[in-house]
Amino acid sequence: MSDTLFTRNDFSTKILEILDHVEYRRVESSEDMEEVERLRYKAYKAHGALSLAPEGLLDDVDFDSHAYIFGLYYYGELVSTIRIHYVTPEHRISRSGEAFPEAMDELLDAGLTLIDPARFAADPELTANMPWVPYLTLRPAIVAAAYFRADRVIQSVRPPHAAFYKRVFYADTIVPGRLAESYGVDVTLMSTNVIEVGRKLLTRYPFFISSASEQRMMFSRNPNDTLPPLTIIPTARFVPQGQLGTDLPL
Repeated sequence: MSDTLFTRNDFSTKILEILDHVEYRRVESSEDMEEVERLRYKAYKAHGALSLAPEGLLDDVDFDSHAYIFGLYYYGELVSTIRIHYVTPEHRISRSGEAFPEAMDELLDAGLTLIDPARFAADPELTANMPWVPYLTLRPAIVAAAYFRADRVIQSVRPPHAAFYKRVFYADTIVPGRLAESYGVDVTLMSTNVIEVGRKLLTRYPFFISSASEQRMMFSRNPNDTLPPLTIIPTARFVPQGQLGTDLPL
């Protein structure tokens, strides 16, 4: 999870170019869920992390009304997946809530709304030489923060990955690495205050920018809407300059 393979000046430019060949799909059908389950198993097994899913590669949270599962496709091939959870004081179900109930309740009791990404999985055979995959796989978390006008993006991560989230997402540590019983391994709880750092984040990494239409396609569950679109094309390259402030609750 490093951008050092690119120079600092051209890193974002290269990822913006890659976006032309990327699409997202919101997973709703049982057939697509099976594909996600297979990818999770392949990724977790390759990294010796099957203990992170002691109750199976699909769980009840996957089917919660505030959960959104995405597949990231590159040239039409599924390379990674992520689950995004919208957590509110009224709806507290989330993976981080299972691992850090006291810390999460403290945030929610303060009236904050949270985006909790989980179940990150990338195909180890396809992504070995794709250093941009973590950025674009996690991109829906930033899109969700814009759509839901959320206060924080939460990260429950293995301690060795904490530096990546601090550097890229300006995340602060809420709970230092400790054994999380629901995971069975040491996990650190981190948080990005998108209200404070949103503009800086989007300026440094413009590929996180999204249009209002993309946000709706990713996260709207209006009963009057049709089924989610098969393909969601990233819109970062098409949002007019000067509209950063419309993308996150700055």
